[in-house]
Amino acid sequence: MSMIQLRNITKSFGSLQVLKGIDLDIQQGEVISIVGPSGAGKTTLLQIMGTLDNADSGSVVINGTDVSQLSQKALARFRNRQIGFVFQFHQLLPEFTALENVMIPALIAGRSRKEARQRAEELLTFMGLSERAGHKPAELSGGEKQRVAVARALVNKPAVVLADEPSGSLDSANKAELHALFFRLRDEMGQTFVIVTHDEQLAATTDRTIHLRDGKIENKEVSEEN
Repeated sequence: MSMIQLRNITKSFGSLQVLKGIDLDIQQGEVISIVGPSGAGKTTLLQIMGTLDNADSGSVVINGTDVSQLSQKALARFRNRQIGFVFQFHQLLPEFTALENVMIPALIAGRSRKEARQRAEELLTFMGLSERAGHKPAELSGGEKQRVAVARALVNKPAVVLADEPSGSLDSANKAELHALFFRLRDEMGQTFVIVTHDEQLAATTDRTIHLRDGKIENKEVSEEN
């Protein structure tokens, strides 16, 4: 059973058809990249995969659940518990500390404050950020903020983490560190990652690269490095 199964996904905005029948299977523990020119539909596909947007037709099955069958309330709960998100500009809440930012999705999921704090502390330690836990985002470097964002994405032990240009705002050293972190999380936690990226170096190291062009998958490549 695939972790994510997409079948005949189509999506239009007005008269512009952005996705033209996408079929894709992603396995547990895979790190895959989605690449393609601007306007190819990469972010739209990621948002549909993440249940942030609806396809016009087709089906999305995540971890055995057909998300189109869920009510809005059930879908929000499913998204919170099963899907982690990492964005290009971290999207941390400025008034909260690193620790509190990581805890928030766990508290939304109904976990106790003690349990949420313990899980957040474990993740920040894993990220090498335990000494920065009490700092607010303005006091953190770009690389630190993005690692806090990854910890937040992982706090509810999601089935999959979806990342949209996660290293796009980082310098080369922090970029390399973030990319290495994704593979370490896969190796040590069995985490599945789907990463939209323009970064050819990152795409080259992933298990598979999905090429989108004009709303269709062009071809599927297995990286030579894996």
